Amino acid sequence: MLFKVANVAQRTQFDEIIDVRTPAEFAEDHIPGAINCPVLDDEERVRVGTLYKQVSPFAARKVGAALVAKNIARHIEERFHDRPKDWRPLIYCWRGGQRSAATAIIFAQIGWRAHQLEGGYKAYRHEVMAKLAERPASLDLRVVCGPTGSGKSRLLAALVRTGHQVLDLEGLARHRGSVLGKLPGEPQPAQKGFDSQLLAAIEALDPARPVFVEAESKRIGFVSLPDALFARMHDSACLMVEVPMAERVRFLCEDYDFYLQDPESLVRQLGFLKGVYANRDLEAWYAMAREGRFEALVEELLVRHYDPLYFRSMSQHYPQLAEAPRLALASLAPEALDAAAAALPL
Repeated sequence: MLFKVANVAQRTQFDEIIDVRTPAEFAEDHIPGAINCPVLDDEERVRVGTLYKQVSPFAARKVGAALVAKNIARHIEERFHDRPKDWRPLIYCWRGGQRSAATAIIFAQIGWRAHQLEGGYKAYRHEVMAKLAERPASLDLRVVCGPTGSGKSRLLAALVRTGHQVLDLEGLARHRGSVLGKLPGEPQPAQKGFDSQLLAAIEALDPARPVFVEAESKRIGFVSLPDALFARMHDSACLMVEVPMAERVRFLCEDYDFYLQDPESLVRQLGFLKGVYANRDLEAWYAMAREGRFEALVEELLVRHYDPLYFRSMSQHYPQLAEAPRLALASLAPEALDAAAAALPL
C-alpha cells in the first residue's frame, strides 16, 4: 500500500485533515478542523451513482475515476501546491473507501506522508456518539434555571467573561429554545453537526471545575440533546434566577427586537400555538402584534403560556430545584449581570 492508515484516536497528530466527501455531506457534519476538498461534488456523485444503478458498475467507475482525478488535480494546484515534502495530511471519506484512497495514493506518490482515516467519517461518528454517552457523567454541572425572559443566556455570557466555565447549548444549537426561539437568518446545524460541536465543547471543559449550563428541554428547535447529558442536567445542582416581570418584559422586547421590526414573522411563529389555545386567543395575539402592542403581548404570553409551562416542566424534571439558591436580579443590564456573575464562586 502506497499510503498509511490511521485511526480516529490519532487524528490530532496530523498537519491537516481533509474531508473528500461532497459539500452536502461536509455541511451536515465533519471532523472539527477538517477542510472540504470533494473529489466528487454533489451533482457528480448523483451522476456516478445513477450510472452504477442504471448502466453498470464498470461504466460508473470509468466516469467516476475521470472526475475524481480531475478534482484531485485541481485541489493540488489550487490548495496544496505549497505544502512541504514532510506534510502529513489525514484524508477521509464516508467509510474509508475509494474516494479517500484515491486521494491518499496520489498524495503519497507526490511524496507527502499521506494517511487514510480507517473507517472514515463513519468511524468518527461512532466515536462521537460513544463519548456523548459517557462524558456528561463526569461534568460538575450547575443548571441555571428561571422562566423565559430571565436573561439566562446573557448571564451565561457574563459568567464566561468573569472566568467561569459554561456550556452554551442554545449557542451551539443556534436557537433560543422556545416557540419564538428561531434566530432570523441563522439556520440550525444538522443533528450530526450539533453532536460534533457539543462534544468538542464538552472536551474543552475542565471536569474538576463547575460548569454552568442553562436548563433546556430535550429538544432545542430541531436538534436533540444526548440522553446522557439530559439525564446529568436533571441530576445536577440548580441556580434559580429571579427577575421582576416588568424587567423581563423590557428585556424580551429588546432581545427579540427583530420581531418588532417584522410583526408578520411574529404572527407566523405564534401560529405554531394553534391547537394549544382557542382561535379567539390567537386572533387577539395576532392583533396585538400587528398593532405594535408588544409589551402587553409579551406579558400575556409569559403569564398564560411560558411561565405555567416552564414551572410545570421544571418541577417534574429537576428534583434539586426546590433547594436551589436564588439569584435575584433587579436589572438585566450587562453591568448588573457581570456583577452577579463575578460574585458566584469559580
